[in-house]
Amino acid sequence: MDPTGGLIISQIFWLIFIFLLILPMIKAQTLEWSRERLIKAIETRRKSRVITMIHRQETRSLLGFFMMRFITIEDSEQVLRAIRMTPNNMPIDFIIHTPGGLALAATQIAQALVDHKAPVRVIIPHYAMSGGTLIALAADEIIMDEHAVLGPVDPQLGQEPAASIVNIEKLKEPKDIDDETLIKIDISKKALKQMYENVKGILLKKGYDEETASKIAEELSQGRWTHDYPLTVEYLKNLGLKISTDVPEEVYALMDLYPQPAGTPAVQYIPVPYQRPGNSQPTGSGRS
Repeated sequence: MDPTGGLIISQIFWLIFIFLLILPMIKAQTLEWSRERLIKAIETRRKSRVITMIHRQETRSLLGFFMMRFITIEDSEQVLRAIRMTPNNMPIDFIIHTPGGLALAATQIAQALVDHKAPVRVIIPHYAMSGGTLIALAADEIIMDEHAVLGPVDPQLGQEPAASIVNIEKLKEPKDIDDETLIKIDISKKALKQMYENVKGILLKKGYDEETASKIAEELSQGRWTHDYPLTVEYLKNLGLKISTDVPEEVYALMDLYPQPAGTPAVQYIPVPYQRPGNSQPTGSGRS
């Protein structure tokens, strides 16, 4: 075999290998630039500071593994820094998509948004559960897609709902409850009281009256629903929250720049808005 030919094949192999190695990084950087351009366009049009907290199941390594994302202390550090960098007279548009996360981090973000002097709008294109709901409650206006949902903010001890732990007292005599469970009951009572006061305090600062703030805090924080129960726009409006469904179209375009891991898609359609017969207006936005 011609050694020169073998060398060329070897070089081609290594070039392809290096290209495949850096391709995910190139794609990630391109996406990042696209996101920044769109965020800047939204800021210019709405004359606001746009902060995003979008937790998707994203590919994060050269080998293609993915990681689940939740609200963390690192998130709260970054959000608080962004709020500090925002002038007191500049509105904030906070775009959030999250399953929830660490209560401490969500509480820090919510309190910082509450203290911002200019209007705060929290925009939810799909869902903001648990800690994400707590953050949404800190808004002067919650802007949701008509089919987006929030979730209860009742505290959890590990994987166990605090409200359910407290109910053990109703099912057993104190003498029949072991010491470890008694400690959990005590902690759960404190956690429920703390979350109630936290939610009520946020709502009072946002201009809700005492009765409405108490009603919302009781409904969302005391374990009436399972923790993953979806709270709809209609339910939230009836509860007394200030909800709008005028989500800017640019927000949906921004969500497209946070793709799920590559693979065979579970949902497919032709991404163009169709028109109904005899109707000149598009029937949809063509978003996924």
